[in-house]
Amino acid sequence: MTPAEAKKQIAAHRAEVARHDELYYRKAKPAISDLEYDRLKRELADLEKQFPAAARAVAVESPTEKVGDDRSEGFQTYRHRLAMQSLDNTYSEAELREFHARLAKLLDREDLAYVVEPKIDGLAVSLTYEKGQLVRAVTRGNGVEGDDVTANAQTIHSLPHSLKKTKSAPIPDVIEVRGEIFMTLAEFQRINQAREEEGLERYANPRNLAAGTIKLLDRSEVAQRKLEIVLYGLGYCEPAAAAGETQSGYHERVRAWGLPTVEKIWKVRGIDEVWNAVRELDQLRHRFSYGTDGAVVKLDALQLQRDAGSTSKAPRWAMAYKFAAERAETQLRAITIQVGRTGVLTPVAELEPVFLAGSTVARATLHNRDEIARKDIRVGDFVFVEKAGEVIPAVIGANLARRTPECRPYVFPGKCPSCGTPVVEAEGEVALRCPNYDCPVQVRRRVQHFASKACVDIDGLGEAMVDTLVEKGWLKSIPDIYRQRREDLLTLGKSVEKSTDNLLAAVEASKRADLWRFIHGLGIPHIGVAAAKDLAGHFGSLEALTDAKLGDFIGEKKTSRIEGIGETMAQAIIGHFNQPTNRTLVSELLALGVAPAAPVKKTATATSTLLAGKTLVLTGTLPSMTREEAAAKIEAAGGKVSGSVSKKTSYLLAGAEAGSKLEKARELGVPVIDEAELMKLLGG
Repeated sequence: MTPAEAKKQIAAHRAEVARHDELYYRKAKPAISDLEYDRLKRELADLEKQFPAAARAVAVESPTEKVGDDRSEGFQTYRHRLAMQSLDNTYSEAELREFHARLAKLLDREDLAYVVEPKIDGLAVSLTYEKGQLVRAVTRGNGVEGDDVTANAQTIHSLPHSLKKTKSAPIPDVIEVRGEIFMTLAEFQRINQAREEEGLERYANPRNLAAGTIKLLDRSEVAQRKLEIVLYGLGYCEPAAAAGETQSGYHERVRAWGLPTVEKIWKVRGIDEVWNAVRELDQLRHRFSYGTDGAVVKLDALQLQRDAGSTSKAPRWAMAYKFAAERAETQLRAITIQVGRTGVLTPVAELEPVFLAGSTVARATLHNRDEIARKDIRVGDFVFVEKAGEVIPAVIGANLARRTPECRPYVFPGKCPSCGTPVVEAEGEVALRCPNYDCPVQVRRRVQHFASKACVDIDGLGEAMVDTLVEKGWLKSIPDIYRQRREDLLTLGKSVEKSTDNLLAAVEASKRADLWRFIHGLGIPHIGVAAAKDLAGHFGSLEALTDAKLGDFIGEKKTSRIEGIGETMAQAIIGHFNQPTNRTLVSELLALGVAPAAPVKKTATATSTLLAGKTLVLTGTLPSMTREEAAAKIEAAGGKVSGSVSKKTSYLLAGAEAGSKLEKARELGVPVIDEAELMKLLGG
């Protein structure tokens, strides 16, 4: 390769790395896998090492920002007292052993002690505590300075604002505690389920969603998504002795201060024990509440860490070993298009069934039209499938070596596959939509959502019945639910008199369902169950909510008048009811006799006194009631139900097969009760 060719390749590689850095760190929307990204960076490093003159020339002519800069507009930046460096990483056992060999030579000792920690797949953050009080939360940024996300970080329930005082762990005057902000898989699934109900595109994986959430400008919207944090790293500390003498000891101090930290670390000696710990972690990591994509190996002694020092990019005393993503290869049989409740067209890969990460996968997400084109995915291709964030199967690429001439580029439909209406591309959105409000699939999705147990709960109006009524032309909108005629329903089959009467009785009873159920059922963007309850409690009627203005939600100083409802959500609500179709829908419901039950103000009974101000978390399977029924009883008694365990949790209600929440409750000293003890609290 000539110097000119090398210069051209280096420039191209740098531009590509910069593009993917922008997608990953600033937009939280990576376009390639970690493995592909790491391979690209390694190719660039090899080229720069082989052709240093060309690399210097490119750096002078086209300087790029520092790799891994997550700073974004809208946030003030703050300089770290001690730089936050990235870690060198590897996918190779041999390279991990080379890491040990380099340290042994550098420090002139073979018998080195290490700590092996889970590598959390989240957003790196540094917390500053002064005199034990949280004063600042800052993202890694470019390593020297990052975005100040203190206000958003303070919404994380498990993060204490002050350190616990103990004799064994004196509180430093100033300390930077480093870790990762993440989202549990359960919370990720909850949010995606809500988006599916709204007809919106699912988020790709928990890491990207967590990174995007902590950078939202609407603090109340951040609070709606239950972020978590885990802390394990040390930055600046004054006095230095307050951090202890070892990394393992520092973990103990972090825990003693009341900070959330990793479930398990391995204290090992020598590279063979390191490798055994890495393999054990790979077996255990699926039980953790956070996503893990590798293991971090660190020298245990903090003095040896200081002796080893750092390069300009990374510490010499630590190395990340990244687990290979679980991947399978199978054939793409077809691409089908799903139409959501709001008209979004979502492509789905129909696959030859293949076993992947513990289950058989026959369908996988293709995200959107642009992703299919960018990856050049074609029907008939043999494709690689991964479980993105250990949750959603996703097609990440095609095996071009196995492509045949019959595999033609996929042409995304220009018309809705349900109603034939030309699709539109909304400004600022990647997704294509069917704009026809009367599209049969959209009608089905809207009615199914409205009638579901999470909304007005009409027993008998399930998916099959909705499909039948839509096909008959008897159900074209949500108000049509209340226009169904007994004589029509009796023609749907033999011996249907009882089921027809039951359905009509359920429809009639739903007219008096709780107000929050109707609000949730309307499908207002960003409004889930919790927000619907907050809105019901504040406005008291559908009419009041329909006519609400921005000032009813947000005060003069941009403060929220309704806990949990920020400006973004307020604008979504106002925008929803500014559409004539949505206002007409509410008017029709009221004209048909719908009379939602307004929230009942809780009275101070003996039971409500016991649970007023109490926060409970539920886990596992209860003996005689569902978790939804238990939550309803708790809320009726004045209590609050949360999805995650923290220091603020009053009780953990645990049933059979309780998972990581039970472990965390025990770790934090949160009282654990069973169903019988709950009934005692409720006065039963």
